[in-house]
Amino acid sequence: QVQLVESGGGLVQPGGSLRLSCAASGSITRINDMGWYRRAPGKQRELVAVISSDDSTNYADSVKGRFTISRDNAKKTVYLQMNSLKPEDTAVYYCNVEVRLVALPGRYTYWGQGTQVTVSS
Repeated sequence: QVQLVESGGGLVQPGGSLRLSCAASGSITRINDMGWYRRAPGKQRELVAVISSDDSTNYADSVKGRFTISRDNAKKTVYLQMNSLKPEDTAVYYCNVEVRLVALPGRYTYWGQGTQVTVSS
């Protein structure tokens, strides 16, 4: 089994910054893609950013140039640095990882519990 623990959400003024973290633990042999998604009130969940095992990244157009995704494989942790935050960035942010597990074939996807980010003056 795999556990994902998110941290770093909160309330910030427009133009401010936050850094989200998501640490994975469990019987993991390899972590493939790691990503962040968000769900704003009344909207569907959307991809924010993803980083692959070779450190290639992909971002939603709405966050390009403002958000940076990174990973620390030794710590099994993915980060999302969010700068120049806007009210429209307000959402619950979820981390997502694809892993390989000890003694099990195939790949498995897990979600974090979500962390609230509110951008408001």
